[in-house]
Amino acid sequence: MKNILVAVAWPYANADIHVGNVTGSYLPADVFARYHRLKGNRVLMVSGTDSHGTPITVRADAENTTPEEIYKRYHSRFIDLFQKTGLTYDLFTSTHTENHFQVAQDLFRALQANGFLYREKQSVMYSEKEKRFLPDRYVEGECYICHFPNARGDQCDQCGNLLDATQLIHPRSRTDGSTPIVRETEHFFLDLAKLSPALIQFLSSGKEHWRPNVVRFARNMIEEGLHGRPITRDLDWGIPLPESGWEEKRLYVWFEAVIGYLSASLEWAKSHGMPEAWKDWWYDPQALTYYFIGKDNIPFHAVIWPAQLIGASRLYVGEKDGTLNLPTDVPSNEFMNLEGKKISGSRNWAVWGLDAVERYGPDPVRYYLTVNMPESRDTDWDWGDFLRRNNDELVATWGNLANRVLTFSYRNWDGRVPDPGELRTEDNELLAKADQAFGAVGGLYEAVQLRAALGEAMALAGEANRYLDQQAPWFQIKADPAAAAKTIFTGLRVIDSLKTLLAPVIPFSAEVLHTGFGHHGRMFGTQQIEERSDSLGSRPVLTYDSAGAAGKWEPSRLAAGQPLAEPKPLFRKLLPEIVDQERARLGTPPA
Repeated sequence: MKNILVAVAWPYANADIHVGNVTGSYLPADVFARYHRLKGNRVLMVSGTDSHGTPITVRADAENTTPEEIYKRYHSRFIDLFQKTGLTYDLFTSTHTENHFQVAQDLFRALQANGFLYREKQSVMYSEKEKRFLPDRYVEGECYICHFPNARGDQCDQCGNLLDATQLIHPRSRTDGSTPIVRETEHFFLDLAKLSPALIQFLSSGKEHWRPNVVRFARNMIEEGLHGRPITRDLDWGIPLPESGWEEKRLYVWFEAVIGYLSASLEWAKSHGMPEAWKDWWYDPQALTYYFIGKDNIPFHAVIWPAQLIGASRLYVGEKDGTLNLPTDVPSNEFMNLEGKKISGSRNWAVWGLDAVERYGPDPVRYYLTVNMPESRDTDWDWGDFLRRNNDELVATWGNLANRVLTFSYRNWDGRVPDPGELRTEDNELLAKADQAFGAVGGLYEAVQLRAALGEAMALAGEANRYLDQQAPWFQIKADPAAAAKTIFTGLRVIDSLKTLLAPVIPFSAEVLHTGFGHHGRMFGTQQIEERSDSLGSRPVLTYDSAGAAGKWEPSRLAAGQPLAEPKPLFRKLLPEIVDQERARLGTPPA
């Protein structure tokens, strides 16, 4: 049994989540976590709402409300989406908690004690009209590297490079469009240059399993030369510095949000009455840690977060001889577009996750987002393709296979698995392929090649369909009932195996089949929403309870005579008119 940390990107609490976000990091993390739970590994999947990002204060300003109200609104909607989509977070929490404040401040102190922080005056954009310093996200302008006209002050969405807001060409304030000026202020900096040798060592070997774009981007970033990066900002929303005389400043969100992976692990351990349990994932050198992100987050997770972990080790939480585990892998996904255009939430050129799941159900959405997952290149959500994939693959290839075999068996063998007697060569050949699929599909899940894993499983479903068409048990039952029993027994065994192979991707229908086959317990545990509170206020959290989870990553051992539940269709066929209806719901695409 392995300890596996599944660390999932933290969504900004300033807008609803669209399908591009879901397939970018949240869904692949859940598919990966579900697979490892079936394997019997000890998984800790954590994340939460990024409550302190400047996008939240920008929206609060625009709506004339408080950042706390904005964060709470979207935090609740995130939890609603994740529960309905079946994302099995052991803990989905928030950065606006006493626990996170404490851990982030502890990490600040550890970096400071280890000599990796320094103070320096910095030139920062200042709004004369608003009489305040502007955080980087409050500034937009032309990227000085690729000349994208709408780059943010901290990072360019087109070329992905981290930016210095003062170097933007034709800078402007996001709030009122005025031209800011450069003014001096003092901040704490993370000494990335001093940490470069350790980062080079970390990235120099043992990364063959990383996606090439992640390794390439991270190594290029270091080779170009790392410089100190400010970790504080002139704001009143966020985590105060544990430093006298700095009461007017807060920890910068890029610095403290990634610490949430660690703080959420501590919160999970405390909530389970095992305050030291988090160390099994963070100090055990045999533990594996995976960070699921979109490609815009590569620099923060492949370079800066490892730098923070390296810099804070040994002095953090009294572990004088301990070293915090560095990422085993950072399986970053590319972007998903919509109907050939980049998704734009502000233009309503988006498929909103909660809306899609409520109208089509979680498994069809999860299936399409996995079969179309942007693992190595940008992909496209196309409503015509969604219709085709749902009807031709999910319904016709898999759903009909399960339904017609279960229905035929239920009707002709009194609701039980038929006794096949001695199986034929063709039966054993198909069962052998189903058994072998666990190694092939499992290896792909472990390598975070989720599209390929799903493709392998669906290929087996296709073979099972061809086998049934050749054997035609609906005709065999009249001429040779014994042959029909062998065919249906074989079909049931393969379907029982397939439901496990597909369970990480489409767990809701897998649970229906698991119960329908009469297996003991549930395949997976259950999700729960809890209300937690501290001095910073109350908030819901999403948790996963493994009690009753009995699913195992192993071929079917279905026995003759086992009772079956009366089957029902797993999925519904969609009508062609939904394509035009859905496209009519979209806003205006970006140019």
